[in-house]
Amino acid sequence: MGSGMTTQTAEDPKSRLQRLLGFLDVDPHNERLLADTATAAFDAGELETANQLIGRFNSLGTDDPAMRNLGALVALRTGRHDEAAETFETLLADMPTDAVLRFNLAWAKALIGDHEAVVTLVDEDVVASAPRAAALKVEALHHLDRLEEAITVGQTYAVIVPADADLAAAIATVAMDNDDLELAERFAARAGGSPVGLAAQGALALGAHDPSAAIGLFDRALDRRATLPRAQVGKGLALLSLDRPADAARWLDQGAAAFEDHLGSWIAAGWAHFIAGDAKTARARFDHALLLDETFAESHGALAVLDMTEGQAELARKRADIALRLDRTCLSAALAKSMLAAHAGDPDAATAIRNKALNHPAGPGGETLADAIARMGLRRR
Repeated sequence: MGSGMTTQTAEDPKSRLQRLLGFLDVDPHNERLLADTATAAFDAGELETANQLIGRFNSLGTDDPAMRNLGALVALRTGRHDEAAETFETLLADMPTDAVLRFNLAWAKALIGDHEAVVTLVDEDVVASAPRAAALKVEALHHLDRLEEAITVGQTYAVIVPADADLAAAIATVAMDNDDLELAERFAARAGGSPVGLAAQGALALGAHDPSAAIGLFDRALDRRATLPRAQVGKGLALLSLDRPADAARWLDQGAAAFEDHLGSWIAAGWAHFIAGDAKTARARFDHALLLDETFAESHGALAVLDMTEGQAELARKRADIALRLDRTCLSAALAKSMLAAHAGDPDAATAIRNKALNHPAGPGGETLADAIARMGLRRR
């Protein structure tokens, strides 16, 4: 986040804060000293102290745009995103050409999920003043499923900020979702050690059928950002491909919960639980995906497989038919149909299906359910 009107010195931030707090003890109502000390507290990461000092400044009745900006930055850093956005909007109305303010507002809007606003706010002037804005806009376009535009904008901004690892990582991630692996590889390599970049490299390694290398990359990403959903899901998928379904389920559950509405993650988590022998939790994951989107064929198909294992052949057949009407290429439905034919009346069907589910060829060209799960889990849409 840009700090707008804050000032910087070569002095250690915490030392500067302590020095200014000492001066403030002697002169507690000095407006300029209060402002400088609040800024020092923010720079030192002492956000509660900064908030208290801003409150003391405001109680003196002076309307200072710099202090309102600082208050909004503190609000942004402490999770009060709506409050921060409102303040930045008010400030921007008076200073519409301030590029750093536009970036700060864009950041707040991104955090409250207003991706359209991010796209509108960020332009080349903003990127030149606050390079992090470039990745922010690409990510917003990605959220809006405007993939081609995200790639075009990202490549344009990459000329302005060629060394920005976050931008390279964002472009690589969009490129993967747009099935442009050459572009994804090129920008993932430029992303270096950024968490999102490492997750992109891990996804590419997994797509190249090297799960061990993928896990190493996902672990590096998670070391840098422990709650990165793509890395959590990616690690889970890699573990699943290594026949470690219980471990995979834990990571996939975390990633699905972090993504919230990513259907592929919930489906992948369900299959991991199923392969691990926990049909009850698997059904809960598939049901959740169905609740998120009733038109997603793989949810119906996966539930059809579970119904088959529980001896509910007629219900399984109905669900598989629904799935295939929604998507004729639905692999879980094809698997259910295949297993219905092969195991009708077989009391050991559950074990047989669980053992064969992931690697049973069910799609065109011999595509397996494991292939489909990896594809769904690795793509954001």
